[in-house]
Amino acid sequence: MNPFSHNYIIIYCFAFFKNSLFTSKLMYYLFFLFFKKVINLEILFNEAVEAIWTLFPMIMLLFIALPSLKILYLMESTKNIDLSFKILGHQWFWSYEYSDFEDIEFSSYMLDSMNYLDQFRCLDVDNRVVLPININIRGVVSSTDVIHSWTVPSLGVKIDATPGMLNQIMFNANKIGLFYGQCSEICGSLHSFMPICVEIVDINSFFNWLKNFSN
Repeated sequence: MNPFSHNYIIIYCFAFFKNSLFTSKLMYYLFFLFFKKVINLEILFNEAVEAIWTLFPMIMLLFIALPSLKILYLMESTKNIDLSFKILGHQWFWSYEYSDFEDIEFSSYMLDSMNYLDQFRCLDVDNRVVLPININIRGVVSSTDVIHSWTVPSLGVKIDATPGMLNQIMFNANKIGLFYGQCSEICGSLHSFMPICVEIVDINSFFNWLKNFSN
């Protein structure tokens, strides 16, 4: 998983746990107070209690917001980029260009499931995106016609491909394997037939792939 997405999950899981714990205690307290025959007015009209249940949500929101802003900044940062590649959305296929190398450009179409029975239906493509593991990768995304969205959930990557605009996203894959995705923005009648297949390999295999592709 993309380390940035992993950090997001840790933050929100921790915040969810804290909120659930506080809410459970508060509900238990109110339930006990509701069924109690004798009510202490100092509890009902206690300014300290009111201050606590007002300030606690504010503190939790700050706890979620500040790390989230830092992670969003890191995701948009262009520092320490090791590899850049371009992604162009078309109706209804993707094309890729490795701008750091010469003559590495190709289009990626969905495979016909009837002719390739050993492949994943509506997910496998004729030309996979091959990227190396454990390096900072920047994807520059745009479109030639309508709005698309380049999405690979298992890598924690989702970015819109907007015509006339360049969007970028940075990610770092820390696991070798095949990662599948699809266009997640309705872009026409064949929207569901725009799969994405990213193959993460070690650095030596990546350079071998570049060499074979050029030849």
